[in-house]
Amino acid sequence: MGVPSAPSGGSQLWARGPTTKKAAPTPGTPTAPSGRPAPAAPTAVTKRSAQAASSTRKSPSGAGHTAQAAPSWPAAPAERSRHLGHQIAWVSAHGGAGASTLARALGGADVGRRWPDPARGEPARVLLVARTHVAGTRAASQALNALRMAEHPAGVRLIAVVLVADAPGRLPRALGRRVRVLRSAAKVHRVPWIPAWRAGEDVDRLPRELRILASLVPAPSGRAGRSR
Repeated sequence: MGVPSAPSGGSQLWARGPTTKKAAPTPGTPTAPSGRPAPAAPTAVTKRSAQAASSTRKSPSGAGHTAQAAPSWPAAPAERSRHLGHQIAWVSAHGGAGASTLARALGGADVGRRWPDPARGEPARVLLVARTHVAGTRAASQALNALRMAEHPAGVRLIAVVLVADAPGRLPRALGRRVRVLRSAAKVHRVPWIPAWRAGEDVDRLPRELRILASLVPAPSGRAGRSR
């Protein structure tokens, strides 16, 4: 059965649209085979605009360039440092590493989870602190890699990695291997489990390991040394 043709007339204008007369092409304008004027050739400016738009669409950030990754370690704050005069900076490789407790017991500047900035008068010598669990040793390894890649302010110098026991007793074999890997990259000091610190209390006499570590922390400039 054939398909019937649509009847002509005003009732079908919504389907096929109104008919208009085609305008005659301007003399001298090139025409396409259909009789319509051929599109103008793209200019150099048009090409550059199209390329810029294409690169913007491809960028995940919506800009015409690739966004740079954030730094691994935060920079020092812009305000004046409160750690002037100290000779050693305690740097936490991760939250809860124990750097604040060590700084309170042995002295030195607790700068948190960032590298000190010697240009602002902060200590250039660093003791990097981490716990002995998996997350802590991994964070210490990442911090050592940041040092190796020079992702730190000029003048920073690592003295040692300080590993604070995360539980009493001997380390499991797997964690012992992680500690040996860290020893191959930097000097490592071990801090034993101290029950009093868990309760937020001070100890009357520091363990031998801490007394050795305390020898690396000179008294701040202009102050008398503290007895340990």
